[in-house]
Amino acid sequence: MTPTTTDSNSSPATSSAAGLKDNLSEATSHLKTAAGAAGEALRGAATAATDELRLGKATVKAELADTALAGLAAAELGGQAAREQVDALVDKGRDLLDSAAELIRERPLASFGVAFAAGWLVAALSRRDR
Repeated sequence: MTPTTTDSNSSPATSSAAGLKDNLSEATSHLKTAAGAAGEALRGAATAATDELRLGKATVKAELADTALAGLAAAELGGQAAREQVDALVDKGRDLLDSAAELIRERPLASFGVAFAAGWLVAALSRRDR
């Protein structure tokens, strides 16, 4: 066996430093690529989030408009129901007045007596409070 000679320029420490330098260079390259990919992913996520926000905003506006329309329709129906109630009460009032007028025509003497008694009762009660 013959001893091998080593070149002074290619010592194990030198080749180790060169390997380290190559590995660091390769790691730097991968890191730059990863940072670029991460930046692209962030830009894509921001764009997607912006689009989702716009869509959500449009959906909320549409729902609010539908709510306003439904509220107006409900108010209109409520007003219509109130008018019908008022009309029914006015009709009942007219019927009552017509009935009272008919009763007065049929029994004028009894009507006068009832009116006189009611007036006397109201006067007596109002004097009692003093």
